[in-house]
Amino acid sequence: MNVFQRACRSCIRKPVKSILLLMAAGIISLLFLSGMASRSANIAAKDSTRQAIGAGFLLENNPENRSKRLSEASEKIAELYPDGVGSYGGVHLDKITVNGAENWRTRTDNSFESLRMDDIEKIAKNTEGLSGYNVTTVPTAVKPGNFTRIEDPDTDQSNDFQGVTLIGNLDMSMDSNVLSGNVTIKEGRMTNREDTNVCVISEELAEENKLHPGDTISFHSVEAEEPVQEVTIVGIYQVKEKMQPYMSGDTFRSENVIFTDLHVPEKVEQDDPLYEKAYFKVADVDDYEKVKERIKETDIDWQRYDLIDNQGNLDTMAENFNDLESISNVLLLIVAGAGFVILSLIFIFWIRNRTREIGILMSLGISKGRILLQILTEAVLIGWMAAALSLIAAPQVTRMAAGYLTDQQVQQAELSKEQNAGKVATDYQAPELTVTSVEANLTPEMILADFFGITGLILLSVSAAGSLILVRKPRDLLSEMS
Repeated sequence: MNVFQRACRSCIRKPVKSILLLMAAGIISLLFLSGMASRSANIAAKDSTRQAIGAGFLLENNPENRSKRLSEASEKIAELYPDGVGSYGGVHLDKITVNGAENWRTRTDNSFESLRMDDIEKIAKNTEGLSGYNVTTVPTAVKPGNFTRIEDPDTDQSNDFQGVTLIGNLDMSMDSNVLSGNVTIKEGRMTNREDTNVCVISEELAEENKLHPGDTISFHSVEAEEPVQEVTIVGIYQVKEKMQPYMSGDTFRSENVIFTDLHVPEKVEQDDPLYEKAYFKVADVDDYEKVKERIKETDIDWQRYDLIDNQGNLDTMAENFNDLESISNVLLLIVAGAGFVILSLIFIFWIRNRTREIGILMSLGISKGRILLQILTEAVLIGWMAAALSLIAAPQVTRMAAGYLTDQQVQQAELSKEQNAGKVATDYQAPELTVTSVEANLTPEMILADFFGITGLILLSVSAAGSLILVRKPRDLLSEMS
């Protein structure tokens, strides 16, 4: 009878020990799968502060991923430059002197902050069911040249940029202000993707400066008076309600917002473009969910972005949901350590209760290695059976585990927010995210890793437990048996 046959008969002959090992290995397998699935879970959340309008999808940078990229770039600068002062990937680290004391300053340029145009175009080109798309720049402050802006005479303007705001669009008809119905054209037309050096101004700005479509206005950077950028007015817009200012100050007030073609802001600043968001319009509302899935299948770095639907629902990866990935990794380490201890104790108990069998086999001339191999074969067979059975409950358990970890992260974020409330004065409002669902999918790679993990733990624990008894001589085992 060979080793495999003896192992199979031993598993059947001693059902209690087999069931004990089966349960322990099954639980460990479930925990392994839960930890791996949680690392790459899809978290659906609702963002009440960033709403996409109409039948379409909004693409924005993911704040958590931005922090991660910033940290990685800072570490790379520290590696490349001994004094810590340098640049890498659009991040610049330098020293400044404030009140006689040296301080570190981290700056980022447009190449770091901007959405990637090639990713936007890839989505637009490869997604069936889209009827168009728009790209919008970050609101850019510039100083007026040959016209006057709208000001509040009772407001102190000393800390203001003394300028107006430019918002560039690839297609103004799909700007969020237009889609919401708040901005409409009073005279002329909107900007489109064929336009160059054109703009649409507010009716208040037009009345203040006696401007009409066809007239030319100019502006320059807030930091330098040259070069001066001249643009032609193609339209005058009106609003139902004042647009929410991007920042405080008359520079950003609703009447001083000027919509331009996509590339005017970067020309004024003599810098790389800074694209804040992209909007993808769905052709047929009935295909909305299908189009959403097609967009998500586009081969781009989705860790970098948030995809928001027309209800403000946000799809983001768990890696970007605070530090859920690191928590999942810690969970995997804890499971591995606890699993080793538990399995080792089980095998010690198992082997000690087989003293008679081991002693007889050794007295018959069967080597210790073959005996250990038989025990190992029994354990691996039961371990693989446990891992296979755990796949039945794994989908539900992994979703529950990922949901629990996500809830803990939300609670921790809320607690941190309460503790830091009032410490820093800022006009920035963080997204109000409400988690609506957590989806943790098992992949073939995860299942394969689970089987390897269970096998590895069994190998280590059997070796550790077997060494305690197999170092003894057959005579000692038989005397103990008698």
